[in-house]
Amino acid sequence: MHARGKRLFVGLATAALLTAGTTAATAGSTPAPTPTGDGAQALCKRLPKIDNRIDRALERLNAGAGTRGSIARLQQRVDNAKSAGDDAIATYLQDRLDFRKSLLPTLQQRQKDLTDVKTWCQDDNGGAS
Repeated sequence: MHARGKRLFVGLATAALLTAGTTAATAGSTPAPTPTGDGAQALCKRLPKIDNRIDRALERLNAGAGTRGSIARLQQRVDNAKSAGDDAIATYLQDRLDFRKSLLPTLQQRQKDLTDVKTWCQDDNGGAS
């Protein structure tokens, strides 16, 4: 058998195995169960961790230029790239900066929403009712 024939045979054999494996996997799989509740109890349980995580993210974003991950630090890097004449780097960093700035209102909104959830959890016995 020539090299071309071997490649064709291997390709056809692989396709046959993949088709057979996919059919067998689909036939034996069961669908995921549908959720029965809204997950309130689990959310109320994780509330302190979620709140802490949002607080840390906001603190890091609002920190000064000496803190990694802050908006001020990335702004400084953009300014440095522009002053050095590195337009491609400045554009890339500016896009990252724009995205990072867009995180602030999102996280602040989540923090407000989480305050409402915290009140609800306290009033509803931790989501148990």
